[in-house]
Amino acid sequence: MIKLTDLFAAFDTSLSASADWILSEATVDSRRVLPGSLFFAIKGERVDGHAYISKAFENGALVAVIDQDVSCNYPLIDLDKNSSEPIHIPDQPFCIKVKDSLQAMQTIAARQRRIINPTVIGITGSVGKSSTKELVAEVLGQHFHTHKNPGNYNNEIGLPLTLINAGYGHDCIVAEMGFYYPGEIRFLCDIAVPHIGIVTNIGTVHAERAGSQQVIAKGKAELVQSLPEDGFAILNYDDPLVRSMNQETRAAVIYYGLSSDAHLWADDIQGKGLNGITFDIHHQEHTFHVQVPMLGKHSVQTILRASAAGLAAGMQWDEIVTGLQKGHSQLRLVTARAESGALILDDTYNATPESMIAALDLLDELRGHKIAVLGDMLELGEYEQIGHQQVGERAAAVVNHLITVGNLGKIIAASAHQHGLAEKDITTVADSTQAVQVLKYNLNAEDVVLIKGSHGLRMDTIASALEKTL
Repeated sequence: MIKLTDLFAAFDTSLSASADWILSEATVDSRRVLPGSLFFAIKGERVDGHAYISKAFENGALVAVIDQDVSCNYPLIDLDKNSSEPIHIPDQPFCIKVKDSLQAMQTIAARQRRIINPTVIGITGSVGKSSTKELVAEVLGQHFHTHKNPGNYNNEIGLPLTLINAGYGHDCIVAEMGFYYPGEIRFLCDIAVPHIGIVTNIGTVHAERAGSQQVIAKGKAELVQSLPEDGFAILNYDDPLVRSMNQETRAAVIYYGLSSDAHLWADDIQGKGLNGITFDIHHQEHTFHVQVPMLGKHSVQTILRASAAGLAAGMQWDEIVTGLQKGHSQLRLVTARAESGALILDDTYNATPESMIAALDLLDELRGHKIAVLGDMLELGEYEQIGHQQVGERAAAVVNHLITVGNLGKIIAASAHQHGLAEKDITTVADSTQAVQVLKYNLNAEDVVLIKGSHGLRMDTIASALEKTL
């Protein structure tokens, strides 16, 4: 939320009278407008928000920020013309015209962060940002009034919206920071000014756009470079590219991992299938035996990051452990049942070699006849061939039957066959529709079906077609 006075103050503009309006939420999507919202009309590659201003007002927006002339029956305040004079607020919803709506949103967000003055926790990495964000927020929420970015609001639009939508009383803001090009995370840090930075890992996702893993690592390192001297860089000791970032930060470093050389480390990890995981967590002279309702042994890394964030924020271990045990965060994995009684593991949001292998590791922990439906992994660049081959190798060791979707999925299939999976146990299909046709009438109650692939393949349609209607 944001006070109307603070919105105008971001442009060094004063109001003619005390305006006590509080705008409930900021958004760029007219469909998400709630009564009292602040709507930013942003011109994107495919959609121009200026075409939806009237719709935003119809849905309850009080203010729309625009940067071009529009035809609508609402009052207009043009800051370019009126910035030197006190602004008179209309007694009805109105538009504010600025030079650039996106830049205006970022300026407002940066000022709002200064007003609220929270501790900002920035999270970046190739895999695990969202699950880390959720669990960090759960842990910090045991002691602090904590706000987090919704969904995948992790770019030059989503992060400012997260800051604007934080309440005035929030102590902490947990924000993901995505990386697509050099300089992006540094720009996000200039807006958010994180005090704690978490780097999960350096994988191959977006290598097609960004380049090599070294280029990706350089981009992710912009987070730790931006941290202050009294801040904390929470780094994955098990990933050499992340571990070496200790040389690029002024902040104190907290290493986490599965090695006893890390400051915070775990061992005796036992997967309990759908009942979560148990393990021992070590920090200095302390050892805690923890059971957490998160799926898969790979979740231990997420738990260590959240624990390190709690320590960096000055929390006690009893609060941290309570937060961990309440956390149900997953890598967007959802479990459901098919009409036949088969267990469906819906992990269809996106896919990288690292997250694919982690999902297969979870499948390996479960009992039943194991089927993996694996699709293309997009945007891997030079890692495309080897990434799909690595997934196929792991699938061969786990599954009873493999179904691949898409052209790149054929590389997974070939690798699985090369590593011992019989040809009769491999099916390749062109798209999600064909996968549904193969599966829908051939599942039994003892089947456990993992569905995962890049979002572009719309493999979520496979899961929805199979899931039992409750």
